[in-house]
Amino acid sequence: MRDTASILHLDLDAFFAAVEQRDKPSLRGKPVIVGGTGGRGVVATASYEARRYGVGSAMSGREARARCPHAAFLSGRFHAYRETSRQVMQVLRDLSPLVEPLSLDEAFVDLAAADLPDLEVATVTEVGERLRARVQEVTGGLTATVGIASSKFLAKVASELDKPDGMTVVPPGTELDLLRPMTVHVIPGVGPATAERLRRAGIHTIAELELVTEDELVRLLGQAQGHGLWQLARAQDSRPVVAEREAKSVSVEGTYDSDLTDRRLMEGLLTRQAREVGTRLRKSGLSGRTVTIKVRLHDFTTLSRSSTLSSPTDDGGTIGRIARSLLADLDTTGGVRLLGVGVSGLADWVQEDLFGETTDEEEAEVVLPEPPRRAWPPGADVVHDDLGPGWVWGSGAGVVTVRFETADTPPGPVRSFRADDPALRRPEPPAED
Repeated sequence: MRDTASILHLDLDAFFAAVEQRDKPSLRGKPVIVGGTGGRGVVATASYEARRYGVGSAMSGREARARCPHAAFLSGRFHAYRETSRQVMQVLRDLSPLVEPLSLDEAFVDLAAADLPDLEVATVTEVGERLRARVQEVTGGLTATVGIASSKFLAKVASELDKPDGMTVVPPGTELDLLRPMTVHVIPGVGPATAERLRRAGIHTIAELELVTEDELVRLLGQAQGHGLWQLARAQDSRPVVAEREAKSVSVEGTYDSDLTDRRLMEGLLTRQAREVGTRLRKSGLSGRTVTIKVRLHDFTTLSRSSTLSSPTDDGGTIGRIARSLLADLDTTGGVRLLGVGVSGLADWVQEDLFGETTDEEEAEVVLPEPPRRAWPPGADVVHDDLGPGWVWGSGAGVVTVRFETADTPPGPVRSFRADDPALRRPEPPAED
């Protein structure tokens, strides 16, 4: 742990929903839920107005609608999120060359590598305030919460304390005072199962965890997790900010509108996903040793199975064969709503001819019906030849309803059109770099 508060963690507040509220003036101050637009969808982000009704990330769309039926449910515009994230990450890199993005809306910054006169608490506090103002300026009004502390762990914890649109600086020497009253849930890796094991041992807070010896934690949780929790309970975290994070895995998954029960169809989906994983690995110059499948059943139970090869591969056929064999060990008779294939244990070399030549019969792929595509998903950008830009307010029965407004206009009017109206179109999102 450093002797200065020189690691900053920035977290954009309710990011996807905030971008939608920025670009859709009529939604500002109202509950907005991104994702979960269908009965089988999952909430990606809920605005703070929606969170007051108990809606949260990873909740099923059905439950979110039950809790907040008057919210705007939007399908998401990832080109807008990527562009906004790019603007924010550039602001962070202007501050320091050591920026470690964790996702589109979250990153660590090493202030020790920044051009600052010193790393005193007053100095880094001023830097954090200026950074938040700059983020709001370049994003057109989005807010961010910042935590600054002597380690990644503490900076991340600090950024959760004053949400939304706040900042917490943890002065060096006060880390344990901050942590001790908190529950063990704030420690990374302490999920429901680990928290339950700790609860059964009478451990609820970090202060209680701090009293447990390392040997006891190792016996309770295993070597890796026990040692890690013992360190973090004492605010010990020496992880550096790494500007370029190596990919740990490459994966593809899909969620389906109706439960899959046909095993041949599932095998075909896994085959197609495996080939896409292989293509991505080759484009990145990578290969991997561990193949994993992810299966979410009809009742939302999520299962995973893995198999590790003796040597890494980037061959989609090989990945597909292993994925199908892993599926064979699972009971999917009740129906499957999600399937995914991933490869981890990445390397930059490939073991050629791992399984010998593949016959066409072995590689035969099921011809899969394409799911129906919603031409007018809620929230999508549209342009009308006469009325200009707007967004899809709703659609169905051959009709699409559009609200005509942009981030730079007041809340706009609502008009309905035939779904095949030639004057109405969806603009192509900008190409990714």
